[in-house]
Amino acid sequence: MAQMPVTRIRSIHEFHRYRGLTEPEHPLISVVNYEDVQLTEMATEKRWIFDFYCISLKRDMVGKIQYGQQQYDFDEGVLFFFAPGQSFTIELDVTASRNKSGWMLLIHPDFLWNTPLAKNLKQYEYFDYTVNEALFLSKKEENTIQCIIDIIKREYHANIDQFSQPIIISLIETLLNYSNRFYHRQFITRKISNHEVLDRLEDLLNAYFNSEDLAQQGMPSVQEVSDRLNLSPNYLSNLLKTLTGQSTRQHIQQKLIDTAKEKLSTSDMPIGQIAYALGFDYPQTFSKLFKSKTQLSPLEFRKSFN
Repeated sequence: MAQMPVTRIRSIHEFHRYRGLTEPEHPLISVVNYEDVQLTEMATEKRWIFDFYCISLKRDMVGKIQYGQQQYDFDEGVLFFFAPGQSFTIELDVTASRNKSGWMLLIHPDFLWNTPLAKNLKQYEYFDYTVNEALFLSKKEENTIQCIIDIIKREYHANIDQFSQPIIISLIETLLNYSNRFYHRQFITRKISNHEVLDRLEDLLNAYFNSEDLAQQGMPSVQEVSDRLNLSPNYLSNLLKTLTGQSTRQHIQQKLIDTAKEKLSTSDMPIGQIAYALGFDYPQTFSKLFKSKTQLSPLEFRKSFN
């Protein structure tokens, strides 16, 4: 099967031209009404990469968007976040999507240059989630975001002056902060799928620590666990913290400690041998971690059972 071709859009001006839109009023930021975007079947037969940030909400479209290993329908009220350089594909029924609506906020990194948001943008971890997780908005949440988008649009439509950029930057930051709130609400309200993640995590860690190859493989990393669950490391850790109060790393360490406790309390295996069996290169490292988690050394823990 031939590899899907890649189209890279390097500027907001280029995006407008490619999608049959009028010239952008500002070269570095644009709010696009999705009903104005020209769609073709050809556009769905390739991968896309933007060299700018894109936040979008699309309605009344028949199709799917895929990034990373996840695929989503264009459900009403689904908000997508793309960072520069990320790859995505679209499967779209162009004929059935004639009544499409929604918007796209395009932000070139140069617009943020020399502002606090240029540095702080990395704290909004859902830009990493775009390879794994979209944001499902309630109608009330969607209205909140829409109000901010409308103000941004009015601001750059007005005469540009020395206050324009800081005002728009503050509005973008407000939008991102609201999105952050809504993501954390999503962790809580999507209980069924979230607890399925917990079950899958538990099964995965049990398989790791019951493996005869653990001594050679060592403890699983956060990245390995996240990859196996098809979630980004940041998203998984934030989800687990919301549901259990522990990060992914803490979950892995807790499973290791539980396994160590079982071996210490039910066998006469030397402590050094237990350390090696759990994937540690040095028994001292195991003992230090065990004591930090239990306030007892492995030997003190074992003696408490005698």
